[in-house]
Amino acid sequence: MACLSAAAAQAAEPLVVVSSGGFAEAFKRLSRDFEAAADGAAVRQTFGPSMGSTAGAIPARLARGEAIDVVIMVEPALDRLMAQGWLVPGSKRRVALSRIACAVPAGAPRPPLATVADVKQAFVAAPSVAWSDSASGEYIQGELLARLGIEAEVRGKGRQIPATPVGEILARHEAAFGCQQRSELQPVRGIDIVGDLPEELQRVTPYAAARVAGGRQQAQAQRYLDFLTAPGNAPVIQASGLAPVTR
Repeated sequence: MACLSAAAAQAAEPLVVVSSGGFAEAFKRLSRDFEAAADGAAVRQTFGPSMGSTAGAIPARLARGEAIDVVIMVEPALDRLMAQGWLVPGSKRRVALSRIACAVPAGAPRPPLATVADVKQAFVAAPSVAWSDSASGEYIQGELLARLGIEAEVRGKGRQIPATPVGEILARHEAAFGCQQRSELQPVRGIDIVGDLPEELQRVTPYAAARVAGGRQQAQAQRYLDFLTAPGNAPVIQASGLAPVTR
């Protein structure tokens, strides 16, 4: 009887899934749909950056031993965790592709972004600029500004935002122009999305999911991964501002 009770208690435990911000909106909806489709299933939704030095970042959560069953995050960061032994080999599933967009506070003038010259002018003309501390921000700070030849000029008025969505900084008028994954800007109120970076400057980021080594619900975690990549769920991912990748 004690063994049966323990097994029942384990089965009743929620599946603990951590998603980074770029997949967050799709994650919320798909987790609810998974609960509805899988009788008795429960998903504990938690959130954290794919990288960075904040306490909530997914690598930091794993390092301090948080009980996590599945992670959903920027694929290169996930691959590093896989190589370090934190994730179950062979369990990775690519779930979406994400593009970088730029925005301004609601009602502010919208600079054109159609060409490389337009983007350069938008960064230069803005009195203050914000970018994230995750994949899109690392690209902007570490590559894009130098490529545009405006690194020194923009760094004096720009800043990398840890953990907080760039859209929220814009909505509070703490920056006049900012860029992040479109899927992270899209749900924020109080901003206007100007558009995606043009193809010449775009950096498409893949998002992937995997089971955590040592996770207590491996079978349920695998069912969850299968659900994320089911073709029928592509419209949910699409609506969140991402391009779905299905089996």
